[in-house]
Amino acid sequence: MRPTVRSLPRSWRRRAPVALALAALTLIQAPAMSAPSTPGGHCARLTEARVPGARHQQAACLDELTTAGTIASGHTDPADWAGLTPKNLAVPSGVPGIQIDGYFPDTSTTNTNHGWGHDAQFVVRLPDRWNGGLVVAGTPGNREQYANDRAVADWVLSRGYAYAATDKGNTGLAFYRDGKTPGDAVAEWNDRLTQLTRAARATVARRYDRPPSHTLVTGMSNGGYLVRWQLENHPELYDGGVDWEGTLWRSDGPTLLDFLPEALRTYPVYAAGGEGAGEARQALHAAGFPAGSEFLWPYHHKVYWDLTQRVYREELDPGFDGPTEAGTPFCATGTPACDADYDYASRPAEVRRAVKKIGLTGRIGKPLITLHGTLDVLLPISQDSDVYARMVRRTGRGPLHRYYRIEGGTHTDALADTYPDRLRPLTPCHRTAFTALEAWLESGQRPPASRTVALPAGTNPVTLANSCSL
Repeated sequence: MRPTVRSLPRSWRRRAPVALALAALTLIQAPAMSAPSTPGGHCARLTEARVPGARHQQAACLDELTTAGTIASGHTDPADWAGLTPKNLAVPSGVPGIQIDGYFPDTSTTNTNHGWGHDAQFVVRLPDRWNGGLVVAGTPGNREQYANDRAVADWVLSRGYAYAATDKGNTGLAFYRDGKTPGDAVAEWNDRLTQLTRAARATVARRYDRPPSHTLVTGMSNGGYLVRWQLENHPELYDGGVDWEGTLWRSDGPTLLDFLPEALRTYPVYAAGGEGAGEARQALHAAGFPAGSEFLWPYHHKVYWDLTQRVYREELDPGFDGPTEAGTPFCATGTPACDADYDYASRPAEVRRAVKKIGLTGRIGKPLITLHGTLDVLLPISQDSDVYARMVRRTGRGPLHRYYRIEGGTHTDALADTYPDRLRPLTPCHRTAFTALEAWLESGQRPPASRTVALPAGTNPVTLANSCSL
């Protein structure tokens, strides 16, 4: 039988409806799900706070688990989350509790947090005042375990959730060196989030004398990909998830290995101006980079397109450039083994097998909300979430999915500070989607129908950084 909201635990279905107008769902700072009593006082059972399976771990009693306190106490790393959130995003506070830092057994050593030089690092946060829920997350990009602290952890902790995050098992730009065969490094990301979810559920049960009544998974970019994969492959571990512009991998495309080479070939022609500029512009639009996003192209060409193509191509198709590692930066088309000339369709069958190893199917088994900015020019919406939404519908899982296309959103929210008159941050829309998922699961009230969410006219940056209607 296909999973539905009615297959969720009975305790969720019988709770009182959340005070939320779903016809025009707006971000509100209402309390999260009603909290059961928390055993003990501040940091109770600190000496018993253990994450099963960890090779090394250390627990600390903190007066503040959000970044309002963890920056000063050294229990986060701002470098992990730099550039991901708008500067005007409010920082909640008043969340005392236990933080556990540690790592699972692993052979790679790219994560330098704490001076450990060990991957598969994690953070688990257990607030004194618990609402009964657990939120787990993997990181965007190739960042380390604190990357979601500002965008996700601060807010869910302030609502009473326990929180856990993983570095995904390998970090940094040379992540592709991990694993024995192509695709292994990315495949490990999925395994590490599954591992952490199971361990965090046990840790929560030990701390609060009961397992979490609800486990939610969320993340942005590569973290959003993990949400999709977990709900397809391990729906038994979760009650639902919020996918924030997750990366799309499927062996028959489209993937970033299809549209980024086109950007690398064509953007220099567009940027040079002259006779070929108009045709180049149309080619970029045809590749998925939307009309109206041109002002974002120079930055993405300089910072994202070339690097992203080379490192992910190296992970999935290392044979393309022979002994060279991750290609030649900003090589001109026609240069031997240049990523600007990469053609996924013509590559050997083993490349498709590597992509299939990490591929998505759309067969989600629990409720999922996806949001994606219409001006995302790292993972263009027409080549990513539009496609994934169709995949979900084709598998017959459409009733479990809501998809919101956020007008004026791009891949990283810090760019909304650079272009406040043209972009809006997605962080507040993620929070609104999260509260919609809560209502969906608690009372069966379905979120608004999937749609494009228009950019409000005349809204100041402070308001946009802290509110969103779906």
